[in-house]
Amino acid sequence: MTQQSSFRALVVDDTDDGQVAQFRELTDTDLPDHDVLVEVEYSSLNYKDGLVIAGPQKMARRTPLVAGADLAGTVLESSNPDWKPGDRVVVNGWGLSETQSGGYTRRQRVKPEWLVRIPDAFSTRDAMAIGTAGYTSALCLDALERYGIASDAELLVTGAAGGVGSIAVALAAAAGHTVVAATGRPETHDFLSELGASSFVDRAELQGKGRPLGKERWDAAVDAVGGSTLVNVLSQIRYGGAVAACGLTESPSMPDATVMPHILRGVALLGVDSVMAPAPLRRSAWDRLARDLPASTLDSLSRVEPLSDVPRLAEEILAGKVRGRVVVDVTA
Repeated sequence: MTQQSSFRALVVDDTDDGQVAQFRELTDTDLPDHDVLVEVEYSSLNYKDGLVIAGPQKMARRTPLVAGADLAGTVLESSNPDWKPGDRVVVNGWGLSETQSGGYTRRQRVKPEWLVRIPDAFSTRDAMAIGTAGYTSALCLDALERYGIASDAELLVTGAAGGVGSIAVALAAAAGHTVVAATGRPETHDFLSELGASSFVDRAELQGKGRPLGKERWDAAVDAVGGSTLVNVLSQIRYGGAVAACGLTESPSMPDATVMPHILRGVALLGVDSVMAPAPLRRSAWDRLARDLPASTLDSLSRVEPLSDVPRLAEEILAGKVRGRVVVDVTA
């Protein structure tokens, strides 16, 4: 058995002041009793991580647990025949950082069914530049494709400067779509243009109470925002179109939503779940990412930050101050 004396992890625990995330030294005996031991090289920062670490109401439903919704690294030990030492693997979702210990640690034990092999096109760092956000974006594009949205459709991406949105812009452009990016940050327009956005919509146009049916503007959309934005987007999708919804950075509610877009224009609302998605959907998403997302694009939309800075970065992502993707070096 591979041994390591101790390693640092960011652990969420209950205290008299509520849930608190703090750094702690762990050993292998502190890890869950799962079949595969992974040497974690990188994790990432997602909106969910911000909520777990710095949100007003912590999301961890079991404590103590290691935070971090993603991890990428190399298998050290496995009692499952599907995985062998040296395999490069990625884990997204499956309750990591909420009900299961996650990736803000140097080592982690995981269930074999959670693992996906990292495509040869990507390093472990690349896999976390993608992370749950990018993998979710790929699930959204796959869902729209399965629904029947044409590859040359005009497609809106909300929250375009964020982690999900920025990779959705790149993937949609690579698939042949004309991409419209909705963002409230004009300073990100050049960045989004480089990723493939053809035009822009100020997010303020999509907020607040809208009409049950607005002017038809786009064939489809990827929405990571929810709230009134999703309501307004649905009301402006062209006949027979669809919206792949995967997030709630604005709100989990849909105020003043009506059935009008669905029953008068046949607009579909496709829910996209990244946490418990079955293995075939995960493999398809990662195949799309390997095909359509070159390493040069990942370099332009991501940066590496040390694990020690995650508490500060968690507050920044909740405040909407993080652009693109943050890769977390768990060794630093």
